[in-house]
Amino acid sequence: MGKHNEFGKLGEQKAVDFLLKNGYKIKHKNYRYLKAEIDIIAQKEHILAIVEVKSRSSDFLENIAETVNQKKIKLLVSAADNYVTENDLDVDVRFDIITILKKGKQFQLEHLEDAFYYF
Repeated sequence: MGKHNEFGKLGEQKAVDFLLKNGYKIKHKNYRYLKAEIDIIAQKEHILAIVEVKSRSSDFLENIAETVNQKKIKLLVSAADNYVTENDLDVDVRFDIITILKKGKQFQLEHLEDAFYYF
């Protein structure tokens, strides 16, 4: 596994740990539907959080959260809709982004709830 993939997996694990610590139950990791992949599906009470994790070792070029484009949003929405339907869930769905920024040996995590909306 390349260093980039290892770093991405580390970021996803840090996001899982954060969500668990904050009262979420992890329902699924790396859920795939057609061409889409949801990094983390987590639930807290009646809210199903569809979480995209973005890990970077530098924020030089652009804000990490801004790397989630319209195409990615459409894929996430499609996969989330399939997950809810396939599991016959009656929940509110929210789309979150968790950013992990590595600065030296430290990690900064930011949880953006309701990071984008779909129609």
